[in-house]
Amino acid sequence: MAAHMKQVAIPFLFIRGGTSRGPYMRRNDLPNDQGQLASVLAAAVGSGHPLNIDGIGGGNAVTTKVAMLSVSNDDWADIDYIFAQVSVEDRSVDFKPSCGNILSGVGPAALEMQLLPILGDETVVKIRAVNTGTRVTSTVQTPGGAVCYSGDTAIDGVPGTAAPVRLQFMDTVGGSTGALLPTGNLIDQFNGVTVTCMDVAMPMVIARADAFDLSGYESAVELNENAAFFRRMEAVRIQAGMAMGMTDVANSVTPKFGLLAPAKDGGTVAARYFMPWKAHPTMAVTGAQCLASCVLTPGTVAEGLCERITSSPATVSLEHASGSIDVLVDFEISDSGVGLRSAGLVRTARLLAAGKLYVPGAIWPGL
Repeated sequence: MAAHMKQVAIPFLFIRGGTSRGPYMRRNDLPNDQGQLASVLAAAVGSGHPLNIDGIGGGNAVTTKVAMLSVSNDDWADIDYIFAQVSVEDRSVDFKPSCGNILSGVGPAALEMQLLPILGDETVVKIRAVNTGTRVTSTVQTPGGAVCYSGDTAIDGVPGTAAPVRLQFMDTVGGSTGALLPTGNLIDQFNGVTVTCMDVAMPMVIARADAFDLSGYESAVELNENAAFFRRMEAVRIQAGMAMGMTDVANSVTPKFGLLAPAKDGGTVAARYFMPWKAHPTMAVTGAQCLASCVLTPGTVAEGLCERITSSPATVSLEHASGSIDVLVDFEISDSGVGLRSAGLVRTARLLAAGKLYVPGAIWPGL
């Protein structure tokens, strides 16, 4: 049989990380060339069909994500984590952003893959998010020498409870653009909409919900049905991306877009996050850090939506479309503004399946 007729088997773990899920693979089991890698990942996920019927994706941007792991040669990190956002329908793959929800599964995956040893009842995995340069420590529950997925921690957007995965993010400021405020301003206006452009863990364009005649409490379904809002939002996002030095972002998932409103359920603020062409059903871990930073920084679009937070560390509770997420931020305030040291979140992860993922040999003949 000709080589291109055979299917190529790629070892993988299928893991729910936070409120996302996808395949976790060793980087050295995949093609080196990024163009060929993109084709392999698109085939694996089944991009090109709204249900990803010919792959393992789930027909939603939170279920078409991929993590690629390797032992790091960095002086600090144990594991290098490369993230890929595969589109649901158009076979495109974006390697620019990172994903904090998928990162929730990186520590467990690295231990399951035996890329580093389990040490005691908890194992701390030092992770370098290669896409953005962010450093993250992930504390994984490992009693009895094995990764434990059962526990009492609940996160909104995931049914039931599971073992906690504690994440602490460092080096998050300016990972994509080189600056906390990529335009140099706390406030900008595009198409008559006032926004804050900020780069903390994820470059974002942030506006108040009422700037789009929204309450900020809409469900993800309601937002996704509002085509007029998405047209207005996308026009603003594209202009902001240019001003942030990210060139033409029309075909890129970054910068992401966020909306803020006063809290209504006891949190700090209400927030909605966009991926960017659909509303996130919950909240991205990276986006949560950027939105929390916006809330903490005086003079942004968040000014006046909640009481000023001045003592560090502080917990910023973001009310999202499925509940809330808490971000513990360690920061300092100086004459030059707010300096962010680290941000911590508690997530959960669960190993769903393990085995071999197959892609057509015509796409890639294998290593």
